[in-house]
Amino acid sequence: MARDIKLGWDVEALNKAYRQGYMAASMGMDKTRCPYRGEVVVAAWEAGWDDAGDAIREKRAMDDDLFSRIA
Repeated sequence: MARDIKLGWDVEALNKAYRQGYMAASMGMDKTRCPYRGEVVVAAWEAGWDDAGDAIREKRAMDDDLFSRIA
């Protein structure tokens, strides 16, 4: 398993942080509530949070477009 002992993270930890960030944004949690402290892991969590926000905005835009075509 690839692990940087000095930094304290590995690929699995980054994937977990990303998924948790994605879930946090999906549930409406504020971005400042990241539970991690290391720069790299925080960046992974924030990337997940940002991606979920983008997905939510895209879905809303598609829904709005659908309703505007119906009306």
